Amino acid sequence: MAATVVRYLRSVGSPTSAPAQREPESVDALPRPDLRAVGEDERAPVGPAEFRAVLGNFASGVTVITAPPGEDEDGPAGFACQSFASLSLDPPLVTFMVARTSTTWPRIARAGVFCVNILGAEQGELCRSFAVSGADKFSGVTHTPAPVTGSPQLDAVPAWIDCRIHAVHTGGDHLIVVGRVVAMGAAGEGGPLLFHKGRFGRLAD
Repeated sequence: MAATVVRYLRSVGSPTSAPAQREPESVDALPRPDLRAVGEDERAPVGPAEFRAVLGNFASGVTVITAPPGEDEDGPAGFACQSFASLSLDPPLVTFMVARTSTTWPRIARAGVFCVNILGAEQGELCRSFAVSGADKFSGVTHTPAPVTGSPQLDAVPAWIDCRIHAVHTGGDHLIVVGRVVAMGAAGEGGPLLFHKGRFGRLAD
């Protein structure tokens, strides 16, 4: 729920305000300050380069997380995300991870809802367009409102999952966002877009 997100943002010192009529509460959309997973007097057990190199051996799917525009916003929000997974069958929950410095996350938090767009093998360029910071990510991208939340459902994706924000947890320099599934669908055609060792790939025939 959006209220859960706002409670978290208040706990880390982000200003909030509460519009009337049960609308999602506003949060600061500016970048977060630098955040550390370890204290200044601690030494990380591994360096960032080694961490990325080793974890890069784990192949993952690729998604685009989207949310509808809020009041006084020019358009919808979205970002490319490979840190996505199913979490629970009963109730149906999914999760994604987002950097605490993300400028897109506060917009999703304000909306209180999101749609996970699972990308197909031919959609590498679409992923790249959503991985760029500060650009009009939806330029030339066709989409329709997801049936329950109205979040952008990107055209031609193999599958989509419409969600409300259920909970938010801290995880070092990232946030762990849990979504409760309210609608979903799949075309059932084509292979997935994979990410492995810093490159896109696909399943071999």
